[in-house]
Amino acid sequence: MKKIVLLGLLITSAASPAMAISRYNSMSMTCAEARATISRERAVIMRYPAKRTPNMTLYDRYVINSDACDLGYYAYQDYLPTKDRASCPVYTCRPTTDLDDDELIFRR
Repeated sequence: MKKIVLLGLLITSAASPAMAISRYNSMSMTCAEARATISRERAVIMRYPAKRTPNMTLYDRYVINSDACDLGYYAYQDYLPTKDRASCPVYTCRPTTDLDDDELIFRR
């Protein structure tokens, strides 16, 4: 009987819905609205048109702080285009061991 109950709990926990991350278009928000949305939800995906190729849509995950990043990642300041600003300051997650390609090439 205990095995059946444990199996039932396992199936129930596996079948529960995963927490979804919200997606937004940053160009339909002001900088203040985008930052408030990120603050309220702790992590969101924002999409926006590429500068050099306007027909291409770019996206990234933006977070409130390092607590919203996975283990081994930290919040790195980045900039997001919004309706009222070309560069709205926000945060993305970066690996703590991440080195830029330039550092790898010129570091010898």
